[in-house]
Amino acid sequence: MSEQRDQRHQHFETLAIHAGQEPDQATGAVVPPIYQVSTYKQDGVGGLRGGYEYSRSANPTRTALEENLAALDGGRRGLAFASGLAAEDCLLRSLLSPGDHVVIPNDAYGGTFRLFAKVVERWGVEWSVADTSDPQAVREALRPRTKVVWVETPSNPLLGITDIEALAGIAREGGARLVVDNTFASPYLQQPLALGADVVVYSTTKYMGGHSDVVGGALVVNDDALGEELAFHQNAMGAIAGPFDAWLVMRGIKTLAVRMDRHSANAARVAELLASHKKVTRVYYPGLAEHPGHEIAAKQMRSFGGMVSFQVAGGEQAAVEVCNRAQLFTLGESLGGVESLIEHPGRMTHASTAGSALEVPNDLVRLSVGIESADDLLADLTQALG
Repeated sequence: MSEQRDQRHQHFETLAIHAGQEPDQATGAVVPPIYQVSTYKQDGVGGLRGGYEYSRSANPTRTALEENLAALDGGRRGLAFASGLAAEDCLLRSLLSPGDHVVIPNDAYGGTFRLFAKVVERWGVEWSVADTSDPQAVREALRPRTKVVWVETPSNPLLGITDIEALAGIAREGGARLVVDNTFASPYLQQPLALGADVVVYSTTKYMGGHSDVVGGALVVNDDALGEELAFHQNAMGAIAGPFDAWLVMRGIKTLAVRMDRHSANAARVAELLASHKKVTRVYYPGLAEHPGHEIAAKQMRSFGGMVSFQVAGGEQAAVEVCNRAQLFTLGESLGGVESLIEHPGRMTHASTAGSALEVPNDLVRLSVGIESADDLLADLTQALG
């Protein structure tokens, strides 16, 4: 048996490669095996080897990922799911009861809004919208039955920035938990638990997986009791990450730090180009000094990430034409892969928000800036803008 490494003082880049990734005891394999198995031989009735009985409840490959996720966010418990929305659903059903209230942001992923507006609301949970970049607006939105304050920072798709530490205090004062969707930043760029958040949510499909070849989600918490409650619901509801999906996310995480550095550097150059282009009316990128959340982002993030949104002169049709003319930027939903993507949120990822307080501008284009040559990306955007 190999000795467990002392990881208490290791840096992120080291944890990404080694946390939860001890060499296999049977063979010495340096990468955790894919335990493509549903059930396990018991050593007598109730005698479980390593706690494994059925892979919905626990699987060694998923355990390795969950330990890695917890270490990267400085948490005590990580849980891996079949998708980001599966993670969100498990969290909400664990924390909420009929009659409870949630504050949600005025800019958020369309699937998250759909979950609240079309699913959670049907079983008696109320929600209201607040500008989470304004702490006072969140304080005023709290109600006696508010149990969760939900935040995305940077937000999707308008790249809004929320002061996590400030909202953590406000949520605690109101008897609510602060949930931070950290998908756009990843744990490399931002550590919400260290800033006072109660739960961190991820779509691991995005930067964690990083190669557009897996769908997954995750929750990370610091509270042991909450971790046990979430694990109970994870098993009871069953939307777990399969072993191969868990393995793919672990593979992606090993290069997360170096990829995020490149994503951020490329996105900064893209944002600068767009900010000076005559056919662009507004750029959303927290790395720009004129971004209203720039100072807070600089305080709580290592860098500013790989997502950039912008509005196009000429309205909705002009924005759609930019998307269609792009060649190196692939027209597609999702984000966070090594390849650059372009999309029209109003017609694609955020169509579910139409007519709501979360509706996005119809002339908005969202970019997921990849790790290709920045010069090639700039050339493609220049020709796409015309």
